[in-house]
Amino acid sequence: MAQALVVGATGGIGRALVAALRARGDAVTGLSRSADGLDVNDEVSVARVLAPLHAPFQTVIVATGALEIMGAAPEKSLARLAPSVLAAQFALNSIGPMLVLKHALRLLPRDAPARFAVLSARVGSIGDNRLGGWYSYRAAKAALNQLVHTAAIEIARTHPQAVVVCLHPGTVATAFTAKYLGTHPAVPPDEAAQNLLAVLDSLTPAQTGGFFDAQGRVVPW
Repeated sequence: MAQALVVGATGGIGRALVAALRARGDAVTGLSRSADGLDVNDEVSVARVLAPLHAPFQTVIVATGALEIMGAAPEKSLARLAPSVLAAQFALNSIGPMLVLKHALRLLPRDAPARFAVLSARVGSIGDNRLGGWYSYRAAKAALNQLVHTAAIEIARTHPQAVVVCLHPGTVATAFTAKYLGTHPAVPPDEAAQNLLAVLDSLTPAQTGGFFDAQGRVVPW
């Protein structure tokens, strides 16, 4: 039986990913700050909570993140940019997932297929940015993409069958997006989870380090 780990398992997408993985027969470990004290802003916390886990895990997915932090909505103008919010976005949405990768890498098999995915966002694409705004969130996700891409290059040397990628889940109907949906179409979490797993399962080591949407299409950097 394959083992899977979902970090951020109590969020809308995280909970759906846990259910989808279990439905296909994986043995799933779900971890979160609220249930397990895993705070991705605190490396000591990440190391402590992951320490009891034993390899191998064939799938690890980081589904943490937030659009609003410290009560600050995405900036509509440069005048709204605040250093404290920018730093908080980087801490949660860029650094946090990388701390999970740092301490979960030992769980991935070196001589067998393995998949590590983080949830990114299309708004983190520099090439696809035509609207501006959302400075902090965009920048944090762009940094996450670069960090994951860089790590994938290194990991390929020790884990040649691994796939380490960023995934854009699309707009998902969760509390995360509730205030920003408007008339924008959104998919329910269970559908998003199925889409993400289908994409992740389809990727090969030749695609490690990439950024893909929920249909498996490459998202521009």
